[in-house]
Amino acid sequence: MNDQQLLRYARHILLDELGIEGQEKFLAARALIIGAGGLGSPAAMYLASAGVGHITLVDDDVVELSNLQRQLLHTTESLGQPKVESGRRTLHAFNPEIVVEAIADRLREDALYAAVAAADVVLDCSDNFATRHQINRACVHHRKPLVSGAAIRFDAQVSVFDLRAGASPCYHCLFPEADDVEEANCATMGVFAPLVGIVGSVQAAEALKLLSGIGETLAGRLLCLDSLAMQWRSLNVPRDPACAVCAGR
Repeated sequence: MNDQQLLRYARHILLDELGIEGQEKFLAARALIIGAGGLGSPAAMYLASAGVGHITLVDDDVVELSNLQRQLLHTTESLGQPKVESGRRTLHAFNPEIVVEAIADRLREDALYAAVAAADVVLDCSDNFATRHQINRACVHHRKPLVSGAAIRFDAQVSVFDLRAGASPCYHCLFPEADDVEEANCATMGVFAPLVGIVGSVQAAEALKLLSGIGETLAGRLLCLDSLAMQWRSLNVPRDPACAVCAGR
């Protein structure tokens, strides 16, 4: 690291658990963030400011006025622009030294698998079950750690799915794929703005812990938040030995 980097990341370097070695891991890391909205905004901002060297931001949507209540990557001047381009400008404003790759598309099949394969950690900041299951399958296939978050109304949940840890479940173990699942989204049910900030920040913290190898992650646990009561619950999540996605892997 050069002198400017030593100064920029000094408060991380002062942490015994991280130090220069941990910060250098951040600088060399590649993070894939799928979703540049409410969850992806704080997650990306913290990874960028922490010095994660290469961030791939994926979203096929454009910035709308209703996004600005909670999606802090974007400003009024970004209206009508692709979220990933708006996000890239914001992240570079935080940290011009990092590489931000913007993909204004909804990755599927080969493209998704290739993006996951190139990443050291994957953050699922999407807003629908179909995408979450596709991301999970790609992460299971490539044995990449997945940090998954979700928020609706005043309730949220976050977990880590990391098959490198033998007993860790995958997303499908917890939420089996089903054709009759009722989709809930912010557009129809609303969401408390600070809630996505809290969950996205937790996702960033888990991703940084995974990249540096410090602490205990949420693998095998589901962290749930009721923001009206401001109460957290931690639930143990076992691996499903008959899971259609991760069994035998």
